[in-house]
Amino acid sequence: MVTDETHYGPEGRAFYGAVTISERGQIVIPAAARRDFNLNAGDKLLVLGDPGQGLAFITFDAMGKLFAANPLMAQELGPRVNRTTPKDET
Repeated sequence: MVTDETHYGPEGRAFYGAVTISERGQIVIPAAARRDFNLNAGDKLLVLGDPGQGLAFITFDAMGKLFAANPLMAQELGPRVNRTTPKDET
C-alpha cells in the first residue's frame, strides 16, 4: 500500500507517504519519489541503517558524490560499497 499525498517542506525535503512491506520483503517507492529523484526500474540503491534514525536509501551516484566530498568516508566505506551488489530476494 502506498499513500498518494506528498508533502514538501523546506529545502526540497518531502514526505512521500507510507509503504507496506510485502511477504517477500519488498516495498514500492511512491511514484512521486521516483519522479522527484529520477529513479527507474533497474536502478541500484544502497540501503543504509542507523539504530536511532532508521533506514535510508541512496543511489550509487549520490554516494559517489558524498565520497568525493569526504575522502575519509570514501576510504572507510568505499571498498564495502564497491563490493556491494544488490541481491535478488526470493
